[in-house]
Amino acid sequence: MESTAVWQGATFCGILTWILMASYLNLTPKLRSLLQPWVAHHVITGTPLILQIQNYQHRFLDAFFSALSCVVSVPFYTAFLPLLFWSGHGKLARQMTLLMAFCDYLGNCIKDVVSAPRPSCPPVRRITATRDEEDNALEYGLPSSHTLNTVCLSGYLLHYILSYAQNEDAYLKFGGLALVCLLVSLIGLGRIYLGMHSPVDIIGGLAVGLLILSFWLTVHERVDSFVVSGQNVTTFWAVLSFILLFAYPTPECPTPSFEYHTAFNGVALGIVSGVQQTYQQFHHEAVPRLFISELTVPCFMGRMLVGIPTILIVKFCSKALAKWILPVVANALSIPIKSSTYIPTLNGSSNGKKSDRLKQSGYLQKLYLFSGQDSFDVDTGIRFIQYAGLAWSVVDLVPSIFSLLSL
Repeated sequence: MESTAVWQGATFCGILTWILMASYLNLTPKLRSLLQPWVAHHVITGTPLILQIQNYQHRFLDAFFSALSCVVSVPFYTAFLPLLFWSGHGKLARQMTLLMAFCDYLGNCIKDVVSAPRPSCPPVRRITATRDEEDNALEYGLPSSHTLNTVCLSGYLLHYILSYAQNEDAYLKFGGLALVCLLVSLIGLGRIYLGMHSPVDIIGGLAVGLLILSFWLTVHERVDSFVVSGQNVTTFWAVLSFILLFAYPTPECPTPSFEYHTAFNGVALGIVSGVQQTYQQFHHEAVPRLFISELTVPCFMGRMLVGIPTILIVKFCSKALAKWILPVVANALSIPIKSSTYIPTLNGSSNGKKSDRLKQSGYLQKLYLFSGQDSFDVDTGIRFIQYAGLAWSVVDLVPSIFSLLSL
């Protein structure tokens, strides 16, 4: 118990110390001044290669690479991971969820620290087939999140399958590695073809992804053991999630990256708190699994029909509850707030640029702006609670309903 409290306290102290030092030393602008010119130069010099690849323009390639980008996007993983939990593969699902949150946080931090541009359009032709792609185009370029996430998640999936099957067949390992490499190559090529990234962004995403995957493969068993059987898990993760809202760099210009981080930060908290409370009931290693044990396809389809509407209702209710509670709490504590999206009556900022800058800032920067008689953007808290509630329902509420319905 004492050792647990020591390392948890040391973790919090380390992160808080880093936040204070980074703010005091003004590290983000200094790092940006070193890295941004170099990356921007390589974005410009990479434009001829992008145009050369785009010379092979065809409607089929437009549709193929757009669809492939959707399949490995954050919204796809957000929809896919609940199904993975309900299929009985709980360990894989929670590991991929936490890995996704880790990738999202580190990748977006690097994006907003460097604040490097995407390829100039024109001359580059940019294809944004979905609303999600339009939002992605508003982010900075380096590293490519699609490449980074694909490296990490497909690499971890391959590791999990080979470890679970305990198959030492060299041909199977080579075939799995070849498929992962092919997928990563197609994703990287597709992001260049669609005009969303420069070659330097793809290389950066590949390098960062390999580093994160290597690190995760050394700690994933310890992380999973802590989540399912550790001490002070929910309290630790709640405090960690809150601190990570502080530990985020301020970008050169507003982008959606901080919003994505906030959402997946909430997802990680909801998953961890739910699994920790219900592991012995719904997520232990002996639960029925799809395609492996007695969980049948009709039963899994029934779970989907019940589970998907339930989590959507919980998401709606969590958002509504947060929109009601957070302003009340802020008023009780005399904290001035505003909302740029969720609560129109609080959207009273007269300076749009300053409002955007406040929304994009880490919380430490928001505290400094607050001292200048500005106000907090309550949308951050609403988004965090909304996605935490959704994730909790995936691993706690919905499996309870499955149990009642004998699914």
